Amino acid sequence: MAPHNIQDEGPADLENEPAGTEVRPPTPPPMSAKPPRVLIIGAGSRGRVYGRCTLQSSNGVVATVVEPDGYKRMDFGRNFIWGAQGTPPEGSNFIDWRDFITWEIARREREKAGEDNVPEGVDAAFVCVRDEMHHDVVVALAPLGLHIMCEKPLATTLDDCVDMYRAMAPHQKDKVFSVGHVLRYSPHNMMLRKLLLEDKAVGEILSIVHTEPVGFWHFSHSYVRGNWRKESTTAPSLLTKSCHDMDIILWLLCSPPPGSDEPPHLPTELTSTGSLQFFKKSRKPRAAGNATNCLSCAHEPDCMYSSKRIYISPRHQGLMTGNIRWPMSVVLPDIESFGKDKESAKTKLLGHLAEDYDESTPQEKIDSQNWFGRCVFESDNDVCDEQTVTIKWDEDPIPSSETRYKDSVGNRGSKQATFHMIAQTKKQCHRFSYVYGTEGEIYADSRTITIEDFRNGETRSYKPKLESLGHGGGDHGITRQFILAVDKVKNHGWVAGNAQHEYIGCSLEEIIRSHAMVFAAEEARTGKKIIDWKSWWNEKVTGI
Repeated sequence: MAPHNIQDEGPADLENEPAGTEVRPPTPPPMSAKPPRVLIIGAGSRGRVYGRCTLQSSNGVVATVVEPDGYKRMDFGRNFIWGAQGTPPEGSNFIDWRDFITWEIARREREKAGEDNVPEGVDAAFVCVRDEMHHDVVVALAPLGLHIMCEKPLATTLDDCVDMYRAMAPHQKDKVFSVGHVLRYSPHNMMLRKLLLEDKAVGEILSIVHTEPVGFWHFSHSYVRGNWRKESTTAPSLLTKSCHDMDIILWLLCSPPPGSDEPPHLPTELTSTGSLQFFKKSRKPRAAGNATNCLSCAHEPDCMYSSKRIYISPRHQGLMTGNIRWPMSVVLPDIESFGKDKESAKTKLLGHLAEDYDESTPQEKIDSQNWFGRCVFESDNDVCDEQTVTIKWDEDPIPSSETRYKDSVGNRGSKQATFHMIAQTKKQCHRFSYVYGTEGEIYADSRTITIEDFRNGETRSYKPKLESLGHGGGDHGITRQFILAVDKVKNHGWVAGNAQHEYIGCSLEEIIRSHAMVFAAEEARTGKKIIDWKSWWNEKVTGI
């Protein structure tokens, strides 16, 4: 193995990271004699993240990649599988995930027939294709009996989520399953949960106010010009961007504390408001006139959403900064092939940014690609750029557990959570939360946790180690824990259910519940109503 480009990839908040921030990648666990062999389906930004984290932080090896783009596929292989000078071995790369399945079925037949020199198979798969493809890929992989980690969101409709549950549930006794709710696995959030649920640092939780500041140009890149701009082709932004924020809220307020055998404390009701407030034609500067593309717009030099400013200039993470990672690797997938020749890269980049469409362009063509040079006020985006969700819990005490707590309800008392997703921020995915308890309050900002203790008047601060800038180490954490679970089942005789509980820490039921909460919130937002959670769940989600 000879990985070369294993830096963090993805919308890490590099621009607002304090100078001198220390990043300490975790030490990989010891390798087993037969380390877990991993398949990565989709060699885009997230696939590369999981490939890098597998090599840096786990005791597994990347064995196979599936990716339709030839440059991305071979570049991934050189970096993570066969090395810069190596030759791709049989079964190490495929154009389509269906090709892999066909090959794997045939490989098993060859192995069963006693054929010599049959390539070794894979134990686990990371599914990193586009969101709307997750369902088909996971359901098709399920009969192969692989351990699966599916990038978030699980699927783009509630029915597909439930269908995936039913496909995976029969394999729970033998295989582990995870979804890319990376926020659970950052050292910061793991410490926050321990302080709240185990140490009772602020007593019992009464309220959480959690904010995800997406970042003004990050939102324009991904949710105005990029893959996730339209509900009809992907899903609402609450799902595609913030489903793991909703998961964190339920992890803190709904899931039982570590070591507890109590049932989850289920919400009572929820509501949501939000809309597309800014990135629409009514907000277009008059100076931009009729221009629909930045490269032909008179207002471009003064526009903070100019594609030249975002993708070429040194203002953010553009070409002139030397950045070859996100977002440049999304706009210009073969950017690494230009080396230090920035002028040639700029010429090709400008060609991409000049791409545009008009009323004569077939809708299928418009929907099929990203338009990174398109005016953000003339795009076809329709997802919310601001949204709030409010979730309420009523008291639900368990008589048999009353002696554990200071009062008769303990951690199952009345409480609520408010989530706020907002596009127009300087901070970029640098989440922050206020937690109000019966005996204190906490402010947590993804780097520092500050406790105000009402009992003694003390203020305490914690700075959990930062393992990477990718979700505060959550990318490393989820990769390490998933592959450790696979290793325990493969090499150490563990029952899959125990490995799921001990290392992944999240059940299939929890995965479905947190996604269902997003779909319920969307129904509340679009219907302008309050959702009764129990009734909604019984009506919409059956057989779970």
